[in-house]
Amino acid sequence: MLAGSSPAEDGHIADHPSFAVRPSARINAIDAVRGVALFGVLAVNVVTAFRISIFQQFLPNRFSDSGSLDGFVERFVYFVLDMKSFSLFSILFGLGLAMQFERFSRTGRPFYFLTRRLIALLVLGAMHLLLIWNGDVLTEYALAGLVVLPLLGLGRSSLAAVVVGLLALYGILGSFPTLVPFPDPEALAEHIARAQATYAHGSFADVLKFSFRETKLIIPLHVSVFPRTVALFVFGVWIWRSGLIQRRRENAGVFGFVAAIGILIGATLTARTGDSFLQRMAPVVFAIGCGSLVIWIAQIKGALRILAPFAAVGRMAFTNYVLHSIIFGFIFFGYGLGLFGQIGAASALLLVAMVYSFQVLFSTLWLNRFRFGPLEWLWRSITYDQLQPMRIDRPLDAVFRLH
Repeated sequence: MLAGSSPAEDGHIADHPSFAVRPSARINAIDAVRGVALFGVLAVNVVTAFRISIFQQFLPNRFSDSGSLDGFVERFVYFVLDMKSFSLFSILFGLGLAMQFERFSRTGRPFYFLTRRLIALLVLGAMHLLLIWNGDVLTEYALAGLVVLPLLGLGRSSLAAVVVGLLALYGILGSFPTLVPFPDPEALAEHIARAQATYAHGSFADVLKFSFRETKLIIPLHVSVFPRTVALFVFGVWIWRSGLIQRRRENAGVFGFVAAIGILIGATLTARTGDSFLQRMAPVVFAIGCGSLVIWIAQIKGALRILAPFAAVGRMAFTNYVLHSIIFGFIFFGYGLGLFGQIGAASALLLVAMVYSFQVLFSTLWLNRFRFGPLEWLWRSITYDQLQPMRIDRPLDAVFRLH
C-alpha cells in the first residue's frame, strides 16, 4: 500500500491532519503485510520486467527449462507471486484510503484532502513513469483512487455489492478481446528484440526515449486489470469498515481460517488452466489468504519482532518502491551495468533479496530518526500544502520508535 498512515491502536489520532501520526499509532501488522507485498512486487518486477522485456511473458515457451534453477524461479514467481502481490497491494491501498477518509472526516473536508492526496500521487507517479521506469503502477493507483473516492460514503452492504460486481466484470472480460488492441506474437517478438538492444546498450536518453514509446504497449495491460484494481480498492475499504482490523486480536481465529481457506483455494484455482474466469479470481483469493496469514501471525506473542523488518519497509513503501526503479534501472539498463537480458531468473531473485535486505536496514535506520520516508514526507506535505514535521527530536518520541 502506498496510502498514508494508520490510525492509532486505541482508536485515537491527532485532531488535525497535519499532525504527524507517531509510529506507535500505526498498526504494525498492516505495515508488515505491506512490506511482504512489496517484496513480492519487487520480485515480479525484477524477474519479469527489469531483467527482460515485460512482453516476453506473452510469447510461447515463456519459461526456461523446467529442470533448471532459472526455470523453477520463473515458475515460482509466476504461480506464487505474479498478480497475487499486486492484488494484495491493491487491497492495502484501499484499506489506506478508508483509514485516511476516517481521519480526514474529523476536519470536515475528507474529500478535499483525499483529492489533493490522489492528484499529488498522480503527478509523482507520472514523473516516475516518464523519467525513471515505465512499469510504474502509481499512476494507475491514483486514477483508480479517484474513481473510488465518491464510493467512500457508501455503507458496507453497498461496498460489498460494488466489489462483487466489479470482480465479476473483471472475470468475464477475460473471455473477450481486450478493449485496447494488443500486438500479435510476431510484432511482440520484433519489439522485444528492439528492447533488448536499447535497454542493454542505450544511453540514458536512448532508454528514456524508447521507454516513452513503449508506454503505449503497456497501457492495454493497465486497462485489462483496472476493474480489478478498483474492486480491490473498494474491498480494502470494506475490510476497514467491517472492523476486523481494529479488533484483529479478538478475530485472530477468523484471520487464521481465512488464511488457510484463501491460500488453499487460491492455489487450487491457480493450478487450473482451463477456465479464464477462475484464473482471474485465483490471485485475488490467494492474496486475501496471504494477507490474512501475516495478520494472524502478527497476533502471536513476539511475532511482531520477527515481522519488524517487513514493517519497516512497509512504512516507507512509496520511497522503497521508487528506489527499486532507480536501483534496478542502473543494474539492468545501458546507462548503468547493462545486465538487461544477460542474467537468469535465479540470479535476479538473488539481487532482489540483496536489495530488499538493504532496504530493511535503510528503512529501520531512517525511521529511528525520522517520522516518514522521504517521499512519504513529500507526499504528505503536498497534501496539506504545509511542510510536515520530519525529525524525531523530542524525548517522548523515543518511546515510539520502531522495534
